[in-house]
Amino acid sequence: MATIDFPDNLIALETTAWEEIQAGRLTVDTAHAVHAAVGAFAAEAGVERLDVEMGLKQAVRHGANNA
Repeated sequence: MATIDFPDNLIALETTAWEEIQAGRLTVDTAHAVHAAVGAFAAEAGVERLDVEMGLKQAVRHGANNA
């Protein structure tokens, strides 16, 4: 999987979702916002959606590619 340079807004959305997951309070609105943003970014960047999702989770949860 190639390294993807994620925009700050996508990192922020996934960070919010991860914090909500850890607290046991992920909302449908948050999940939907991340889902929509990942799809839009993947389409715009010409990258597979799955690669974006996996890379974004890695970046947020494990600090890879997270500025």
